[in-house]
Order: sequence, then C-alpha cells, then structure tokens
Amino acid sequence: MKYLILIQSNERSLALWDKMSDDERTAFGRGHLTLNDEMSEAGVLVASEGLADPALARFVAVRDGSTVVSDGPFTEVKEHLAGFYLIDVGDEKEAFSWAAKVPDAATIGVEVRPVLDMSGWEF
Repeated sequence: MKYLILIQSNERSLALWDKMSDDERTAFGRGHLTLNDEMSEAGVLVASEGLADPALARFVAVRDGSTVVSDGPFTEVKEHLAGFYLIDVGDEKEAFSWAAKVPDAATIGVEVRPVLDMSGWEF
C-alpha cells in the first residue's frame, strides 16, 4: 500500500531552522539523504522531493476553454508543503516506522496519509 509522508514548513519550523548551527543544518540535510538511500535500498521508496518556496507556485485554471496561469489566488496559510516521501509498504505500521525516521519528525512532526488505490474503480 502506498503512503505519502508530508513535510510541512511553518513559523515554528523556520524558527528552529534559524536557531540551528551550520553543522546542525548540514546534519539535517544529510539525514534526509541518508533516509532516501535507506528507503531505496529497502525497496519502499517510490519518490521523494523537496518543494520550492510557495512564492514560486502558480495557479492553473481553465476558463472558457483557455488555460489561465496566474500567481494566485492563494489562500492565507501559516504552513505550506515543503517536501514529501511517497513509499510503498505493507501496512500503516511500517509507514509510521519510516515516517519516524524523517528528520522533521524529531522537531515539528510529519503527516502520513494513505494514497487511494483507484485501480479497481469503474467509471
């Protein structure tokens, strides 16, 4: 079963980042790289990526048959998605074990969400 481990960024996580030394920041980044390698070696990693700042995001809509790309509207939020791991594991307990290894779990926590399997759905 696939699970998405969501890493959020918010005021608290940014404040923690600002308080870290250069060595702590380097260790944090290496922690993500190490986990990525560990997940790959275990055969559970489907994909993982960090995401760019939300200011670089664009809103895409279709209006009257035309694609419209704009800088907004954005909802006012205090946190945003900063990255993710998409894993394929046997059950939620295993997903939680992997999520606990994400460096962000030790500071602000991470969200684990099952991915819907729509392969058997008929439309």
